[in-house]
This record gives sequence, structure tokens and C-alpha cells, in this order.
Amino acid sequence: MKKRMIAGIVATAILIPTAAFAAPTLIDMLTRTPMTAEQIKTDKVGKATLEKLYRAFPETKSFEIIEASTVQGVQTSIILQEKGGGSKKITLHTNSATGEIEHLIQENWEPKEKPLVALTDQEIKSKVDYLINNIYGSTKEYEFAMEQMENPDQKTLLLNYSEKGSKTPFYQVLVQDNTISVSVIGGETASSNITVEGFFSTDGKPDYFADAYLNDQNLFSLLNMSATELKQELAKGKSVVEIAASKNVSKQQVVDVIAKTQVDLQIEAERNGEIPNNNLSYEQLVKAIEPKVLQIIEHKSDRPANKS
Repeated sequence: MKKRMIAGIVATAILIPTAAFAAPTLIDMLTRTPMTAEQIKTDKVGKATLEKLYRAFPETKSFEIIEASTVQGVQTSIILQEKGGGSKKITLHTNSATGEIEHLIQENWEPKEKPLVALTDQEIKSKVDYLINNIYGSTKEYEFAMEQMENPDQKTLLLNYSEKGSKTPFYQVLVQDNTISVSVIGGETASSNITVEGFFSTDGKPDYFADAYLNDQNLFSLLNMSATELKQELAKGKSVVEIAASKNVSKQQVVDVIAKTQVDLQIEAERNGEIPNNNLSYEQLVKAIEPKVLQIIEHKSDRPANKS
């Protein structure tokens, strides 16, 4: 399979870090614009997303759209729920430029009496496989790994689907209670600047959502540190903003450097025909990427709970 570039604006989801699971991200709180059910049905991206869902799971045609929104034309989100008091729910976050569903949450599709986490590991994998197969395509070509995360409150499983030989998962899945949360990470990036993987961590496990942004030689020069040194500082629970401040570098300087790199990658990819042309000005591209950059540079690694 051809590897998909996950650096740049249109090819990277505004991913909710795996630690957040059900928590709103900074970008959601700052820039999300609500849409009505009728608006999302006639919106180009919204309509295509719903059609993809309905083909994958015909029963969702009868579901009610209970929430819909967009983030600066970069991401379109839709939440549907079973009518008539049913508990089944599905959430889709779609890249508004590529039309790809990059984050998918399926809730309460198993009986309350026997939720997902009560199933065997093989049964859970079968449920996740079925979801990915229907929305994205076959999982047979991917290497698979499952592990239980350290969560004192409830059982939480992390499933990674990776292309053979890749250290970075293509699909990263969290299973918790009666919920499956799928994020399209995209495997290895097309950027030649990748020098370190897993800048952040969740419960002590590598989290790759920010790698395409932080592996930036211009950022390393601005902070006067190597990629490895930046990762070491982030592992202490600091944010990029805090690390920059300790070096008398402002938040805006960090945003400007990363945004410029991402926009330059975006333009190069468009010229090479790797991604669709957005027909946006340089300034518009910078404005579109800045909220995602802010989300990343203000994020901090979650540390695993101390064992007693």
C-alpha cells in the first residue's frame, strides 16, 4: 500500500490524543462551529461522510443526527444516535479537504449486560476488525498488536494495526467500557525530516499524533536542541510552549516556525500531485494550520499512574 503523508494540513487529522479519549480538545473549544442536521446533509463533506457510513452500516440510516460541527473548514464532525431511546451511537471526524474519516468512535453497540471489555481479546479484535473493514478496508495486510493500558478505573485496551516493518501504526484503536475509538495515524510519514518517533506518550506508551509536526529541523534550531533532547524534555511532563519559554522563545515564534514548515510541505505535496489542490492562499493555509499547531505545542504527555 502506498504510504500516506501525514504531515501537512489536508492529510493530517486534528487527532484527539489517545489520552483524551472522550475529552474535548483545545481546537474544539476554540474554533468549532455548530451545524444543523439539514446543513450537514447538504454540506459536501458531511453528505459524503454520511453516505460512506450508510454503505458500511445500513442500519445507521435510521439513526438521528444529534450533533454536527466544523472546525475552520479543516475538520467536519458528525454524531449519530439510534432513535427511539436506543443507546447505539457513532461519531465521525472527517478531514474536510480529503474527505477521509480520520477519527471514528463507536459506542454501545454491544449489549449493556455484556459490554466490549467483557469479551475475550479475540472477540474484541473481531469487533474492531469488522469496524475497520467496513469503513476503511481489509485489515489482513496489517501486523497487529494488543496490550492493556494502565488504567486503575477501568479496563482499557490499545490495539495497533501497522504496515509490515513500520514502527508507527496505521490505525490506533482504544477499547474502553463499551466504546471503540479508531484513529487513522497513517503509518510512516513521507517527510524525510522524521528523526524521532513518539514525542508524547500515553500511560507510558508512545503516542505518534504529533510526530509529523515536531520533527522539524527549523523548530530544533529555534529551540537550540536536538529531536532527542526535545523528546526527553517532553517526557518530563512539559509542553513545547514551556520548553520554549525556558529558552526565551515565545509561543508565537514556535507556532510560526511549525506552521511555515507544514504549509511548505503542503504546497510541495500539491505541486507533486500527492494531495488535492486547495486553491487557498499562503496566508489562508497558515491560518488553517495554526489551531492544530497550538493543540500540539500546548499538549503534555500523560504519565502512567504510580503502582502501589
